Amino acid sequence: MDVHSLAVILQAALSPNPHERKAAEDSLNQFQYTPQHLVRMLQIIVDGNCDLAVRQVASIHFKNFVSKNWSPHDPDEQSKILPGDKDLIRQNILVFVVQVPPLLRVQLGECLKTIIYSDYPEQWPSLLHWVKHNLQDQQVYGALFVLRLLSRKYEFKSDEERTPVYHIVEETFPHLLSIFNRLVQVDNPSIEVADLIKLICKIFWSSIYLEIPKQLFDPSVFNAWMVLLLNILERPVPSEGEPSDPDLRKSWGWWKVKKWTVHILNRLYTRFGDLKLRNPENKAFAQMFQKNFAAKIMECHLNLLNVIRLGGYLPDRVTNLTLQYLSNSVSKNNTYALLQPRLDVVLFEIIFPLMCFNDNDQKLWEEDPHEYVRKGYDIIEDLYSPRTAAMDFVSELIRKRGKENLQKFVLYIVEIFKRYDETPAEYKPYRQKDGALLAIGVLCDKLKQTEPYKSELERMLVQHVFPEFSSPFGHLRAKAAWVAGQYAHISFSDMNNFRKALQIVVAGMRDPELPVRVDSVFALRSFVEACKDLDEIRPMLPQLLDEFFKLMNEIENEDLVFTLETIVDKFGEEMAPYALGLCQNLAAAFWKCMNTAEADDEADDPGALAAVGCLRAISTILESVSSLPHLFVHIEPTLLPIMRRMLTTDGQEVLEEVLEIVSYMTFFSPSISLDMWTLWPLMTEALGEWAIDFFSNILVPLDNFISRSTTHFLSCKEPDYQQSLWNVISSIMGDKNLEDNDIEPAPKLIEVMLLNCRGQVDHWVEPYIRITVERLRVTERPYLKCLLIQVIADALYYNSALTLNILHKLGIATEVFNHWFQMLQQTKKSGTKANFKREHDKKICCLGLTSLLPLPVDQLPGEALERVFKATLDLLVAYKDQVAEASKEEEVEDIDDMGSFQSDDEDDDADASDKEMGVDAEDGDEASSARHKKFAAQASGFHSDDEDDDYDSDDDFSDDEILQSPIDEVDPFVFFVDTIKALQASDPLRFQNLTQTLDFHFQALANGVAQHAEQRRVEIEKEKLEKASAVRVAS
Repeated sequence: MDVHSLAVILQAALSPNPHERKAAEDSLNQFQYTPQHLVRMLQIIVDGNCDLAVRQVASIHFKNFVSKNWSPHDPDEQSKILPGDKDLIRQNILVFVVQVPPLLRVQLGECLKTIIYSDYPEQWPSLLHWVKHNLQDQQVYGALFVLRLLSRKYEFKSDEERTPVYHIVEETFPHLLSIFNRLVQVDNPSIEVADLIKLICKIFWSSIYLEIPKQLFDPSVFNAWMVLLLNILERPVPSEGEPSDPDLRKSWGWWKVKKWTVHILNRLYTRFGDLKLRNPENKAFAQMFQKNFAAKIMECHLNLLNVIRLGGYLPDRVTNLTLQYLSNSVSKNNTYALLQPRLDVVLFEIIFPLMCFNDNDQKLWEEDPHEYVRKGYDIIEDLYSPRTAAMDFVSELIRKRGKENLQKFVLYIVEIFKRYDETPAEYKPYRQKDGALLAIGVLCDKLKQTEPYKSELERMLVQHVFPEFSSPFGHLRAKAAWVAGQYAHISFSDMNNFRKALQIVVAGMRDPELPVRVDSVFALRSFVEACKDLDEIRPMLPQLLDEFFKLMNEIENEDLVFTLETIVDKFGEEMAPYALGLCQNLAAAFWKCMNTAEADDEADDPGALAAVGCLRAISTILESVSSLPHLFVHIEPTLLPIMRRMLTTDGQEVLEEVLEIVSYMTFFSPSISLDMWTLWPLMTEALGEWAIDFFSNILVPLDNFISRSTTHFLSCKEPDYQQSLWNVISSIMGDKNLEDNDIEPAPKLIEVMLLNCRGQVDHWVEPYIRITVERLRVTERPYLKCLLIQVIADALYYNSALTLNILHKLGIATEVFNHWFQMLQQTKKSGTKANFKREHDKKICCLGLTSLLPLPVDQLPGEALERVFKATLDLLVAYKDQVAEASKEEEVEDIDDMGSFQSDDEDDDADASDKEMGVDAEDGDEASSARHKKFAAQASGFHSDDEDDDYDSDDDFSDDEILQSPIDEVDPFVFFVDTIKALQASDPLRFQNLTQTLDFHFQALANGVAQHAEQRRVEIEKEKLEKASAVRVAS
């Protein structure tokens, strides 16, 4: 297709007629891989005679195609762009990227970035030469533009990956310095000069971000750069051309230059100017920097801030960065000494005014309260906020230099409080009071620990904070709520003051001003956490929840959800009457947040964060009512649409939270409904296509489906769940590109099927054994080897004769058992066994090996019988010791818990800890509660084993098989002894031959195991009677 025909198609892609647009898009897709297509597209982009709208469409298509196809993700995949076409693109894009209008430059810049990141230096070695040549020619802007992209490629690279940047610096920095020097000397510089200086600053920033290149260790070279940077920092921005519009003003080129200069100097100071650096070369640099430049930079920064004091303009980001430098200077003696003489001016005339409510706040509060709230709770906004930087400075100053500054600052705040109280209403310094309250909140941790302030806090709240709940100014009501929340955990001498604060905060949730309502909810969380007597809150619960959901309908804020989670967690089962309503409201809020996030299409959108919070809160509610299964039946229809939609690619960002909900719904419901079964195909499809990173999370609900609805799993053919399980497991275990730790949940899932479907899936035993042994042969990670061997143990326990026949049929019996016994014998340097560390590992190996013992001599010869018998004895003894050790540890933990429970200062922590461990004195079924809590931990992904990256470490290895399993009720000692008794009865001679071959050591072990088995029989009968008695009492 020639250039003209391509331009016609691109023109048609702009057509208002959807059919014409679709036809044009189909044509573009049809021809996109033909030779020269990309080159012709570039020709249209750079053709000044072509319609700009067509050029823009071409640039977007060009960018998307390059991004997707320039560098194939799979190294073995053939590139869809011909080498010749790539050469032509590389040769021409450098020239045109700066010639096209800014609208198109953005797209070509993205393309150039993709190409540089992919091709430099291997496929594009001439690029640096082009840059160097053009830095000395008329194409300076183009060379700087490209050099910025080139340096940015290595900005976050370290060690060997960073090597190319040193060559780039060596070749280009002398020219950069020369250009920078010339630009600084230009009289009445234009905005174009600012653009060039900004690019030079960005290149310098990327080049020094992680490490300072060796060339800059040369004092004369570094000094030359610093002279220019300080020159830019000191000189005022040109007055001519500065926009009056606030948004345009802060983005103006010369203020951008100022921002990047401060950025660079801060980076040099904080990362490389610390005298505590251990690297000798860097330490020498730090000494030089502190001696020659730290004071000068401090002086420049203080002069910049003085502009604010005198009522001048400084962009928020520049103010923020400048205050960051001051905060970092507080802890260093030499820079603090420079700051000290001017500290009072800085603290009381610059910092404190920044902490006060101002005109911009008032304007935003009145015109867009939703945006006011968003900015107040957005951590990204904190990076740009002068107020946040001012708060950080105060916090750092009091933390590091509190001795000489705390009293002075507190007296200043007290004076404001006093003046406020004494002034008539119409003249009260409302905004200063707002700043003073913020300062009190910032100093919270320090004041709570320091006398005489600690003992005065309650009086301070009563006198200066509580009255502002009824202030005519909304911002003071909001600030009072926030401060009250900061101090909710103090020890109130008069609990009526705590109650009063709690009641006022709850009332604040009904305030006419949105920011007050939100800050009240935020404060409420602290009061709920601090509340020792839930009767204080219990009568308010319906009203509280009502206000919550009114607010959630108004605003998407994850802090709202955090507070709700705290309430649910605190009240536990008492939330049962509200559970359905809570889930319905949270589901509605979730859909609203998702729709907002999709519309905004931003990853850090508050709607997306709030959506995650809604799902987390739903999980908290499900956990709180986990002992009331009937509720799950009513909740299911509300949550099913969320689960269905979010188990597709639409839910990638919230998959972990959704899987937790699916886990709760499939575990605690009385039974698994057919509607819930519709989620199985979604999970297996996700697992097979894009969700391998979440395999351990998906394992939990799949386990629940198989273990709690076994009949449906086995009988249903449309869809065929057994076949679907095989498809996904065989695909994953056969994928050589997957790491061993990605595979680990697969053998666990095979175990789930074999243990739950015992005697009903004979036809699946052979295929699963085959893929297990194939994966075992290429596995390196010891833990995965253990899991794979355990599949063999599971199969033997499932049906030992069938499994042994399959192993012989496949010709792998000797290989598998040699591998198994070798792993059983393997020890670490410490002498402890290297494999099968968990109780569950040992138990399933015991059951599998024990299942071999009754086999006739033609299947298990005498020599093999003796080997299996001895290995099983060793395992049983090791299992017994591990169980005994775990019981001791539990007793110690229980004693520790009792100790912490009796400590006044840690009451709340003890309550929380007890809840997590399932300890509840009022719960008639403690074992059940503990199991539920353990499941909650597993469902939440707090799964020590799945995240264990060092199976060989000497640390104790936690058991993770905390879900119900059919072998939970099987005692391996009783099973072993009963099997041996059966062997003795069925084949006395074989039994006699076996016992006669045993030496004294193994005879002693066998006797010990037999005695322990009888002891376990008694214990098991006792446990059964206790359970039966508990059930009768409960009913």
